[in-house]
Amino acid sequence: MDNSKKSGSKPLTRREEREQALGFVFESIFRDDETQDAFDDAFDARDIKVGSYAERLIKGVKEHKDEIDDIIEKNLKGWKKNRISKISLTILRMAVFELYYVKDVPQSVVINEAVELAKSYATAEDGSFVNGVLGSVVTNKEKSGDK
Repeated sequence: MDNSKKSGSKPLTRREEREQALGFVFESIFRDDETQDAFDDAFDARDIKVGSYAERLIKGVKEHKDEIDDIIEKNLKGWKKNRISKISLTILRMAVFELYYVKDVPQSVVINEAVELAKSYATAEDGSFVNGVLGSVVTNKEKSGDK
């Protein structure tokens, strides 16, 4: 898939692609469709093309969801995964995927982008929560020697 909103328009930024992926990953919580079906539905309904980085995030979160959720659960302090808002859980899943599987994005950028998504699509409190969980993820990742 190409990296544009509509043919002839400029390429999406990574932030825009993360926002694009957020919609798909969030929607997948409520759907049992295959990822390609979601892409096709979005294209038909919104006349968009999914950016290549957004597609990587969407497919990666789906492929590694159980492992990602395990990492999130191990880094929740005083919380259970089922108590996290669905939008914050979606943001955490995408960020953990980036932290573990995308080597060309600095950890600080991943965390900052996740916090900004939470502030934009949830609340400022969600931004702080996401920051805390991801800070713990990074600390434990480094302690385990998995950089």
